[in-house]
Amino acid sequence: MSRIETRFAHLREAGRAALVPYVMTGDPSPDSTVAIMHALVSAGADMVELGMPFSDPVADGAVIQAAGERALAAGQRLEDTLQAVRQFRDRDGETPVILMGYLNPVEIMGSERFVAAAAEAGVDGVLLVDSPPEESAELAPRLREAGLDMIFLVAPTTSEARRARIGQLASGFVYYVSLKGVTGAGGLDAAAVAGSLDGLRRHTDLPLGVGFGIRDAQTAAAVGQFADAVIIGSSLVARLHEAARNGQDPAEAAGEFMRPLREAIDGARGADIAKKEMAQQ
Repeated sequence: MSRIETRFAHLREAGRAALVPYVMTGDPSPDSTVAIMHALVSAGADMVELGMPFSDPVADGAVIQAAGERALAAGQRLEDTLQAVRQFRDRDGETPVILMGYLNPVEIMGSERFVAAAAEAGVDGVLLVDSPPEESAELAPRLREAGLDMIFLVAPTTSEARRARIGQLASGFVYYVSLKGVTGAGGLDAAAVAGSLDGLRRHTDLPLGVGFGIRDAQTAAAVGQFADAVIIGSSLVARLHEAARNGQDPAEAAGEFMRPLREAIDGARGADIAKKEMAQQ
């Protein structure tokens, strides 16, 4: 059982939703990433998504685009991202780490070399935004053979046929995009997202994570009532950038940002957790 499967199994047993923060590797500085990851886990994160900086991030909004540009300007490259995971694993062998980015850097490294290096570094899952299921028939099995999950995005506009194909090819979990647009957009309709997840569950037994449009404890709690994982990126990335500009330790800011989200999500699931605990007595 992979680290991602194990973590979701434990959360399901506890009646909790996963909290999954996204941070851009190398931002606000290359030497801050590993400390930020540990701070996020200490504050209640169940998994960590690491952005791989890329010069043409078509699915990302202004906040994450700017973070990627800062990281690239500071010299952050794919090899550095993998090195950050290795350093994180020196102290944490249990928390799943997912790389999120675009296909081009992987192809430049070579997919076979990338898969081997990611597995060796301690990566658990890979989400390549511009690698649709039709073009992942080779990479997904290669990742699985190395013990890594390939995670796919499902958007509100994804056809039923493609949802079915993703259900067959994906592993780890499926990432549902809560709205039409790029990362950081607002206007999340929790009721509509809940209905969409019900439909998506017809195509897969994998856990369903929800991201895009989650920006604070209130929206995290709303989504945490029905999703298996709550994924938050742009608001956290913006907070880390602000902390660095103000001279605050980004790791400290990461912990401060994460704790209210953890409490809000667990609070939203509080009734279910209490029922489970009573049933076990």
